[in-house]
Amino acid sequence: MLDIRDAIKAVRAREPSALYVTTCGFITRDTYNIDDRENNFYLVGSMGMAGPIGLGVALANVGRRVVVLDGDGSFAMNPGCLPMIAEHRPDLVHVVLDNGAHESTGGQRTAALGDPVGLALAAGYAAAHSVDGVEDIASLDLTGTPTLVHIRCRPRTHPAGPRVALTPQELVSRFRAGLGVLAHA
Repeated sequence: MLDIRDAIKAVRAREPSALYVTTCGFITRDTYNIDDRENNFYLVGSMGMAGPIGLGVALANVGRRVVVLDGDGSFAMNPGCLPMIAEHRPDLVHVVLDNGAHESTGGQRTAALGDPVGLALAAGYAAAHSVDGVEDIASLDLTGTPTLVHIRCRPRTHPAGPRVALTPQELVSRFRAGLGVLAHA
C-alpha cells in the first residue's frame, strides 16, 4: 500500500497536463503542498462533490483531461454520481485514494466501500482498476473514459500540511484564468 502523498505524486506524474479537482480535507491539503498550480481546483468543505464538479469541468469542453482526486469517505458519500458521470462519457479519471479513514475529522473508520471497481463498472464507467503500487499506476491503460482508479493507501503517519491559502472565490478566479475563461463570464 502507498502513502497518500506518493499516490498523488504518481498520478500527477502520469497526468501532468490534466485539470485536477480534489476532494475536501487532507487530500486537498496534500495536493496543495505537493504541487499547487492554477489547474488545481480544491474543494474546501464540499465532501462528496469532487466527482460531480469534475464532471462539470469536463462537460465545459475545456479540451483537457480531468482527474478527480477523491477520498474513500467522500466517494462513499456520493456513489450516485457514478452513473451520471458514466452517462456523459467525459475524458475523466476518477481516482479514489482509499486509506479506510476520515483522516481530516479525527481518523474515524469510513464505511466499507465494498468493491469500488465493481460499482464503477456497474454504473457504466468504461474501465476501472484497483492498484496499490506506484508501478501499477504508471502502467494503467487510461484510454477508455471515464475510468475509476482505486488506490489502496496506508493510514496517514505524517501531519497534514498547511491549509489552502486561497479563498474559494480566489480559487475559482485562478482556475478560470488558467483555462483562459473570463472571470466575469
